[in-house]
Amino acid sequence: MNEGRTLFSQVMDFLPAHEFGKCVDRYDANRRIRRFSCHDQFLCMAFAQLTYSESLRETETCHRSPGSRLYHAGIRGGKRAGLARHTGL
Repeated sequence: MNEGRTLFSQVMDFLPAHEFGKCVDRYDANRRIRRFSCHDQFLCMAFAQLTYSESLRETETCHRSPGSRLYHAGIRGGKRAGLARHTGL
């Protein structure tokens, strides 16, 4: 069993959190957000990109299946409606 950090969380360490936060603040992107922040959306979309997900349904299915492992990677998973609303699809 893996006792260390997931590969996804190690890859996400290359993104400086303060730089991402500065971009979000510059465009006031979290203005009307209640639960699903820009950082959560970015993590979901990055995970979808790395797993070659081809649709929002497939992305949602990937997020639901290994729930506890994704939680430890920092992904709070989103429902298909939330992902569609925030990505403009």
